[in-house]
Amino acid sequence: MFTKATFKFLDELNTNNNRAWFEANKPRYESLVREPALEFIEAMGPVLEKFAPHFRAEPRKMGGSLMRVFRDTRFSRDKTPYKTNIGIQFRHALGKNVHAPGFYLHVANDECFLGAGCWHPDADALGRIRDLIAAKPERWFAARDDKKLSAHWSLAGDSLTRPPRGYAADNAAIEDLKRKDFIGLASLSAAEVTAPDLVKLAGARFAAAAPLMKFLCEALGVQY
Repeated sequence: MFTKATFKFLDELNTNNNRAWFEANKPRYESLVREPALEFIEAMGPVLEKFAPHFRAEPRKMGGSLMRVFRDTRFSRDKTPYKTNIGIQFRHALGKNVHAPGFYLHVANDECFLGAGCWHPDADALGRIRDLIAAKPERWFAARDDKKLSAHWSLAGDSLTRPPRGYAADNAAIEDLKRKDFIGLASLSAAEVTAPDLVKLAGARFAAAAPLMKFLCEALGVQY
């Protein structure tokens, strides 16, 4: 699937992030990035079915699990047109965008990792997650501190500096209630990304994140 040549292409794209270079090298993008990404996504389908049947692996060039290579530059000072990483999200069947509960693979020269959870959930979803944590902190702690989860995953993302409005500052889970993201990250090395057992490794890591994902799905009223 992914090879050292994949990383070399991403490095060259970082140096030559312009439309002329990308168009001239599009066949390399197809063979070194898009095709192996779609192969990975297709292979993950039956793996996810075993432990997270409501999450979708969609190996389509556009609109599926593979995220667009084109950057959204409308509100950014950085006007370079292309992403220099590979982003793959296996989101919930009811999810409409990247903010829905999902599993994620990030491949880049500076960092590779797996992700699981809700990144930048909208206000309604964020409120639902916080409400369940506030009402049942012991359930949240059991999921957050699960041994299989904590063996590979670390909670990450942005947090408020003060308790969110409407939640008691003395709640046992107040530090987690401050979170704006509910995601876990598990680091990967470039060697692991290019290894032939990447699908097996990703599947095992994602399965270990089930306690977090089950809690988030319950909070949002969707099946895990």
